[in-house]
This record gives sequence, C-alpha cells and structure tokens, in this order.
Amino acid sequence: MSMGRRVYSEFPAYIRIPLYAFVGIILALLVLPLAVALPISLNADPWFTYPFRALSLRWFEQLFSSPLWTGAMVNSLVIAVATTILATTLGTLAAIGLVNPRFPFRTAVMALAISPMIVPVVVLGLGLFIFFSPLGLNYSYAGVVIAHTILASPFVVITVTATLTRFDFNLMRAAAGLGAGRVTAFRTVMLPIIAPGVAAGAIFAFASSFDEVVMVLFIAGPQQRTLPKQMFTGLREQLDPTILAAAAVMIILTSCMMAVAYNPNKKR
Repeated sequence: MSMGRRVYSEFPAYIRIPLYAFVGIILALLVLPLAVALPISLNADPWFTYPFRALSLRWFEQLFSSPLWTGAMVNSLVIAVATTILATTLGTLAAIGLVNPRFPFRTAVMALAISPMIVPVVVLGLGLFIFFSPLGLNYSYAGVVIAHTILASPFVVITVTATLTRFDFNLMRAAAGLGAGRVTAFRTVMLPIIAPGVAAGAIFAFASSFDEVVMVLFIAGPQQRTLPKQMFTGLREQLDPTILAAAAVMIILTSCMMAVAYNPNKKR
C-alpha cells in the first residue's frame, strides 16, 4: 500500500465520504459530456440529435477516406512524434542539470522551464508568431514542432525531475570510478533507472502536441493542418459528425497511451 493510501485511510469517515463524493462529481463532469457526444459519431443521420434512427460507421469511413482528414491525421502524428523526440531529449537533459544543487540560479531556471504551463497559450502563440516572422519559421513544420516542443518540454522536466529525486548519484560516481565516461554512464546506469519517468514525460509530450490547436492556429499554414485544427475549422464552418468520429479516435488513442503508462503492479 502506498504512503498516500495509508494517509488517506487514516482520515475519519466524515472526511473520506465527502472527498469520494467530490471526486465522483468531478469525474462525472469530465466523462459525461464525452459519453453524451461520442455516440453521435455512430449516428447514421447527419444530425447531432437523439435518439438515433440507425447506427452506422459512415462517419468513421469518411474520416479515413477523406484526403483532408487523413492528411490532417498524418500531420498530427508526424508533428507529435518529432515534438516527442525533441521535448524528451531536451527535457531530460534539463532535468538532470536542474537536480544538481550547485546549478547556478536553479530556482529561476526551473521556473522558466515550466513557465509555458503557466503562461496563457494565446499569449505564447502570439509571441512566437512575432518572434518566428523574421526567422521564416511561420507556416512551416519546423516552426510548429518548435512551438509544440516549448509547450511539451515542461511535462518532461517535471516527470524526469521527480524520478531523479529518488536516483542515487553515487551510482554515477561508481561508474566513473570503473572507467565509464559520462555518456556511457548515463546510457548504461542512469537511463535504465529513470526510464519510467522519461517514458511518462514522452507520453505527456506526445499527447500535448497531438491535441494542441492554439499554437497551430498561429504558427501553422495550410500544409501543416493538424487534426485538432481541422476539427476546429469544421466546427466553425460546417457541423459534420465526422468531427465526432475524429474526436473518438483521439480519445481512444490517448486512452491507450495512458493505459500503457499505467502499471498497477509497480511498487510505490
């Protein structure tokens, strides 16, 4: 049993029961809108109404047969994978440096590293649009990947930093004493131990990029149209149940990623 569960079990019943009720209400507010909206993707009619006249997969067929939607899905996957690789690499290296108590201005740098999670995305998107203009990065894949990396890196920094707080750095000193270089020691000693934190950060980075729309509205051009942007455009221009089919695919993909990251047998 984890320490959190032990502490929670020590609460009296008059505290635990309201907490259970509060958590249940929050989960209901999060899940019920999806439970109501997603079944419409199986409606045979092109209307957002209940009850259904018949069930059909026509909107999923249209999602995977339309060049506009398939191109958006490919763009989202390519950008998300590139963002994940870049954000995971930079975030892991940043976390390793930030856990060093001798790192200069450690607190200020840590606050700067996680600031994209605090700054409104609209403000950050406008700032990057202005900054990218003279560099020629607007309306390019490189610009979108860099923008998404800025948003995704804090998730990696936080998860890897949390893992490194339990890492014994004497192992690195022992590896160095045995003649291993820094890169070899990191690859053979540190990385296998902190791999769960790195993997969790990578999953969060992928999800944050795959689901992001505000940055894409500022930075991306017609060639970089992603799935969230296509959904946003469809909601604004024409209501189409294909949007709900795309939402269902995104939710299933994200749920599968969270299921992979969750390990109920992991020791706490």
